[in-house]
Amino acid sequence: MTTIDQAVTLASFGAIWAVLAVGHTLADHVIGQTDHQADDKAAPTAAEVADGASPRRGWGACLGHVAQYHVVVAAALTLVWAVLPLQMSWTGLAAGLAVSMVTHAFFDRRWPVRWLLEHIGSKQFAQLKTAGMDGMYLADQALHQTALLVAALLITRL
Repeated sequence: MTTIDQAVTLASFGAIWAVLAVGHTLADHVIGQTDHQADDKAAPTAAEVADGASPRRGWGACLGHVAQYHVVVAAALTLVWAVLPLQMSWTGLAAGLAVSMVTHAFFDRRWPVRWLLEHIGSKQFAQLKTAGMDGMYLADQALHQTALLVAALLITRL
């Protein structure tokens, strides 16, 4: 039998995960990054590094996007928290957003996503760019959603 406290936890988790998912889509695709950030957040390529480019290039654009993204996500969570009696703490919110920030910046550098796909036997999927499909983008989004699942658990339970 589920207790009231368990039901509140489950409902809060579901609501928080939903808000993170909506916030993610809005922040990643509409108001959470500029064209410059989208174009430069993964720079430089391996070939550019081999030609002498600094491997640190692109971090400014990436971190700018991550900051904008999380302002949007935090605003969405704050709005929902103000309206609904969610089981959430400031500690959980800080931990969940920290996980989201770190993983988002890491995945958006793109090489980790490519490396993962290449090392699990999906090298062709990493190169897929046909019929409106982009393997790197789809894998990136799946990894972001997985990180948001962890973030929702932390936000709900800490």
